[in-house]
Amino acid sequence: MIVFDLKCERAAHVFEAWFGSSADFDSQRERGLITCPMCGDSMIDKALMAPNLGPKSNQIAVKRGNVAARVPELSLPDAKAAMAKLATMQATLLQNSTWVGQDFATQARAMDDGMIAKGAIHGQASLTEAKSLIDDGIAILPLPLPIVPPNQQN
Repeated sequence: MIVFDLKCERAAHVFEAWFGSSADFDSQRERGLITCPMCGDSMIDKALMAPNLGPKSNQIAVKRGNVAARVPELSLPDAKAAMAKLATMQATLLQNSTWVGQDFATQARAMDDGMIAKGAIHGQASLTEAKSLIDDGIAILPLPLPIVPPNQQN
């Protein structure tokens, strides 16, 4: 069996159809047996098709929403090293930042409004609060790794 992307001449609708062989497609098209499922046009031709190639052996597919990408696979030691580097970068970023806990959104707004002195803060905000801050043009950045609040540390 072989699958072809087909296109009608009338409206340029593209659709998929399966055939026993390329010769079977040609034979059925010549006899008018293939019609567009959307408009009924029997003037059908093959559409351009992207080749179906497998991924490289050192890559994995990642799909988020409507976006797909190929990213290199990381070995366990490489992944651990990357996470350690990320943790170090986050710790450096937080050294001069003040923990404000659940009051993050309120503090960020107060800084933006000039009600309190501007400075680096970190804390917790709900998704709704974070979206509202961003919508209002207040610059915030999610931390890449979770942190333990100071009052919960041993």
